[in-house]
Amino acid sequence: MKSVIINRLAVIGVGLIGGSFALALREAGAVGRIVGADSDPANLEQALALGVIDETAPDAGSAAAAADAVFIAVPVCAIAAVVREIAPRLPDGCIVTDGGSVKAALVKECEALLRPGCSFIGGHPIAGTEHSGAAAAFAALYKGRRCVLTPARNSDPAALQTISRLWSAAGAEVCCMEAEHHDRIFAEISHLPHAVAYALVHAVGTADVEGENVLSYSAGGFKDFTRIASSNPAMWRDIALMNREALLASIDGFSVSLAELRKRIDCRDQAGLTEFFTTAKLFRDGMV
Repeated sequence: MKSVIINRLAVIGVGLIGGSFALALREAGAVGRIVGADSDPANLEQALALGVIDETAPDAGSAAAAADAVFIAVPVCAIAAVVREIAPRLPDGCIVTDGGSVKAALVKECEALLRPGCSFIGGHPIAGTEHSGAAAAFAALYKGRRCVLTPARNSDPAALQTISRLWSAAGAEVCCMEAEHHDRIFAEISHLPHAVAYALVHAVGTADVEGENVLSYSAGGFKDFTRIASSNPAMWRDIALMNREALLASIDGFSVSLAELRKRIDCRDQAGLTEFFTTAKLFRDGMV
């Protein structure tokens, strides 16, 4: 039997992440009513027409004014500004959470913006596609995927439980960790791969091979490897800057590995190359 967890949810940023959260909770019967706000009026109207939300609000503060919970799904550099905007209008007991992939600085800043009686619970659903906008949203996006929650030491346990229940209802596997630990992990497993994909496409796209358009010869392998370089550039600019120190450390570690690979190729080290590729293959196969 479906059970309502909260009566009213406000979604700020009704794109792939926010829209999919809304659709998943609607399908699960976990929310009573969903109101959306978005910086793009056309996208907001499309979200309403597609049934992603039940009503629109002219701004984030209006959307949050009567909400039991607010989910902020905007670029990470804009999340704190949204919290600052909605904070004066939040009803007592409202829980604010987000979907940003950088947490430490964000959780600290957003917590400080809320008055006593309202809670901020940092969140990061580990799911997505290279597409964006309300039309890209779908209810199954989070099924079987992890969602990491990063509560602070003084977070309200009841608020944490409510947000955890919402993500579970959306189909996600919920886990909790400290925000700083989260940022170090995701610098390696998410932010570095995006940086590498963008760098690779940039390098190949600007390569001068006797006047040829090198990218026109790309096939499945190159396209599969670089799919994430089709993601929103502004979003990844913000992530790179907000998680700057951890990402730089990850890039340095990758540079060491790439230099080792280059050395083994340069030395025609057959055994070394076999060992390098085999080790990587075993790591990759262990992910399945």
